[in-house]
Amino acid sequence: MKKLIMIAAMAVFGLSSAQEGFKLGAHIGVPVADAGDASSFNLGLDAAYMWNVAPSFDLGIASGYTHFIGKSYDVPGGGSIKGDDFGFIPIAASGKYRFSGSPVSLGLDLGYGISTKDGIDGGLYYQPKVAYNFSQGELYLGYQGVSNDFSVGSVNLGYNFFLK
Repeated sequence: MKKLIMIAAMAVFGLSSAQEGFKLGAHIGVPVADAGDASSFNLGLDAAYMWNVAPSFDLGIASGYTHFIGKSYDVPGGGSIKGDDFGFIPIAASGKYRFSGSPVSLGLDLGYGISTKDGIDGGLYYQPKVAYNFSQGELYLGYQGVSNDFSVGSVNLGYNFFLK
């Protein structure tokens, strides 16, 4: 019985510490809101450092880069014009809740999105997401948004590797 309790305690400790540390990944998405009018798709990199603060809850910091590819527009009489690309660098607090006994988790990043394009302002950055966790990473589906005069949003699918 003591061995069983010790093995269970080690497994719980191993799972909780496995969630702490760096996450590095990438995502691809479909722009929505105003961004959907100006961009055909987006892709980006994700980086975060998380601390396990409770048995099922992690807090951390997140950043990365999301690049929106400008749409091409047909011009009457032939030809086309390509719209400008634009991007955002988020600086955010990140939270993640893992459901006990389940590989599913919910997360939220909240902070400020810095625009990399002149003429487009930064703004409130937010990204709610749901993830399926593996031993070495997580597959997630999320909505990434930056609220300012120009509403930037995208539905993203991504994968983050857990690095130790």
